[in-house]
Amino acid sequence: MQQFFYILCYLSFLLILGVIIKSKFKIFQDLFIPASIIGGTVGLLIGPEIMGRVFNISTPVVWSKEISLLPSLLIIPVIASIPLGMNLKIKNSKGEFRDILITGFILFIVTFLQLWIGYFVNFVYKYILNKPLYETFGAELNTGFAGGHGTAGMIGRVLQEMNMGYWETAQGIATTTATFGLIGGILFGIVLINRACKKGETAILKNPSDIPLELKRGYYTDISKQNSLGRETMLASSIDTLAFHMALVFSVCGLAYIILSLVKKYRVPVLSSISIWIFAMLLMMIVWQIIKKLNLEWCIDVKVKSRISSLFTEFAIVSAITSLPLKAVFTYFYPIIIMVILGFLGTWYCIKYYCYRYFKNNYPFERAISMAGTSFGVFFTGMLLLKICDPEFKSPVLGDYSLGFSLTALVGPFMIIYSITLSSLYNPVIPVIFHTILIIVFSLVIYNINRKK
Repeated sequence: MQQFFYILCYLSFLLILGVIIKSKFKIFQDLFIPASIIGGTVGLLIGPEIMGRVFNISTPVVWSKEISLLPSLLIIPVIASIPLGMNLKIKNSKGEFRDILITGFILFIVTFLQLWIGYFVNFVYKYILNKPLYETFGAELNTGFAGGHGTAGMIGRVLQEMNMGYWETAQGIATTTATFGLIGGILFGIVLINRACKKGETAILKNPSDIPLELKRGYYTDISKQNSLGRETMLASSIDTLAFHMALVFSVCGLAYIILSLVKKYRVPVLSSISIWIFAMLLMMIVWQIIKKLNLEWCIDVKVKSRISSLFTEFAIVSAITSLPLKAVFTYFYPIIIMVILGFLGTWYCIKYYCYRYFKNNYPFERAISMAGTSFGVFFTGMLLLKICDPEFKSPVLGDYSLGFSLTALVGPFMIIYSITLSSLYNPVIPVIFHTILIIVFSLVIYNINRKK
């Protein structure tokens, strides 16, 4: 327990160091690189993988082993908290409902496409180049791109539960694709915005150089511009609001562990093979419905919940990068590079095609760039790129894509797990065929939704 405290202090120091480095070096500001990635990189440099090999001096090896387990643990409360406070109510507008549905289905198609690309690379290496990779290689692209560093821990957790010895390698590769996606997504996104602006495709932005300095630095020095963390739903005389929300999330996670252990003890078919975070998410859905039935929604604030989720994500990112198994990752260097390049190109042109076809004269580029940012990095990446195009969020894009993203956030992780299961039981061909069918089906669904407008 004492060692865990030391590790927590160490990771906290790396996060603060990341903030300081970003505030001092303009290159990190211009590239919009988060402090957690900078701090994690520093941790990787002074860890056993680099400094330990070169100078034989580094942070304790046992720390790296413990830190590598953190992302797969921290992802449980992150995913479990998704349904809490979720509100999918849509205003009485047929047009708005159509836009949200199409946005959600486009994001689903991107999920299927990224999984298709990953497993296609696996298929090519195994059957054409005769250089087989491990069975589940391919899911890391979507896990890292659309899921981000936090979700990289999910793939490690799932493979651990499946008793796959390469779980740490897969988690490291997912962390690598997440880093490529986050940094590359922002750079690629800014290039696309500049290009679209010159072509007159942006509806609001006229001068792409007018990016606020605060957005680059990552903080406001003007106190009046600083946003509130959320609504104080509880009074300190009873319980702190943050503590209440965190206790609720952890209680659901704990209950999920208890149920899973009972299910495995009595070997309940199907349920005994389900991952812990799935139980946690399903339980949270039930808990949220109970809270609403009892008219207790007032005690939950989505902003506070999001801050707690972001807290776990920051520590998941810094721990995932700090414990990156470089040697194992470099073994798969070429398939990773091929997968990432195809991922960038496939994702952008897929999103651009659907947005420009189904959102003509309805902010097609703004919708495309926000979806692309989210599909390359995380939700914030998409919001960041949208803010560059639409600084005051005057367009309806943010609302539509937020609700559309909520649909995929609930179902996306299940698709990743199902793909991993298919590839481990059969071969990479099955996930390729499966996702090809899903892409066609969802494309037809979008076509029919558009016809009924």
